[in-house]
Amino acid sequence: MFSVSKFWATFFYVGLLRPAPGTWGSAAAVIAAWGIIEWRGYVALAALTVIMFVLGWAVTAMETKGKDDHDPSEIVIDEVVGQWIALLPVAVGISHAGVSFWALWPGVVTAFIAFRLFDIWKPGPVGWADRKEGPLGVMLDDVIAGVLAALVVMLGAWISHG
Repeated sequence: MFSVSKFWATFFYVGLLRPAPGTWGSAAAVIAAWGIIEWRGYVALAALTVIMFVLGWAVTAMETKGKDDHDPSEIVIDEVVGQWIALLPVAVGISHAGVSFWALWPGVVTAFIAFRLFDIWKPGPVGWADRKEGPLGVMLDDVIAGVLAALVVMLGAWISHG
């Protein structure tokens, strides 16, 4: 039976892929970001990131209500939000340079790898947020991982381009 909340929580059912559904969700987020950035640029990506955060919070609450696991692996909308945050510096760079998404592929790859590492290792504030119960905790650890990954991307751009 079709469930709107499951559809969004799993980001078009990508979260049902195995192994490593979080990595699949992040990869799908990169592809979606490519389309969004080429369509309307970094402002659209930023706006949709906020919308997806709110939507993610809501659908995570629906999908986990009454269940023991507050963060099931198939819920990947949180990875989408975090990955989009990690890609925002790349999106801004694309806008300023007037180039296509894949012209800045080193930034895209850095954003993907840095986000996945922060999300998996959960250092410091990422781990703190991950230990929070409920849908906000599910979303927040990936937001923080995305911010840290975005900082890594900006550092890499600064080192590469001065």
